[in-house]
Amino acid sequence: MHLLVVAAIEAEAAHVPDGLEVLVTGVGKSLAAVQVTRAICEHPRRDELVVVNIGTAGALRDDVTGLHEIGTAINHDLSAEPIRQLGLDPREVVELPGGHATVLASGDLFVTDPVVRSALAQRAHLVDMEGYAIALACTELGVPVHLVKVVSDNADETAHDWSAAVDGCARLLGDWLGPFAARH
Repeated sequence: MHLLVVAAIEAEAAHVPDGLEVLVTGVGKSLAAVQVTRAICEHPRRDELVVVNIGTAGALRDDVTGLHEIGTAINHDLSAEPIRQLGLDPREVVELPGGHATVLASGDLFVTDPVVRSALAQRAHLVDMEGYAIALACTELGVPVHLVKVVSDNADETAHDWSAAVDGCARLLGDWLGPFAARH
């Protein structure tokens, strides 16, 4: 087993334990999908690869705090229902192994609007901008993937204070990775 830790930005990976390989993708689903796909396809140990996506996320519900392993990732800014009505499968949901209950909504929208937050809260616990794309890329390429997110804000007007919370979140993620890396 070879662990590849994936984060959107360097600040989220600032406290990854020494010796672990880190890939920084950039912000958003497209960059994340391209960078992860490239890394997997070009990786010399592809057959042993396990991807762990770490990062911050906005809480869509007031009672959601702390660190979460994700069980389901959804693409929230895709018009899935109209695509389904055309007889096509939009594949907007990726179920992850492990039986974790937390649902992550991913999209290229930085959520700060309370109306958007409320609508997303009907489907998910957390929101980010890369998790779904990373989960889909790994699933399509047959690489095991885990998503681990720490709540950095409430996906509302306070989300703009995200930068003040990133280092603390990165520390929690780094602490979580230590035992995870030892298990795999």
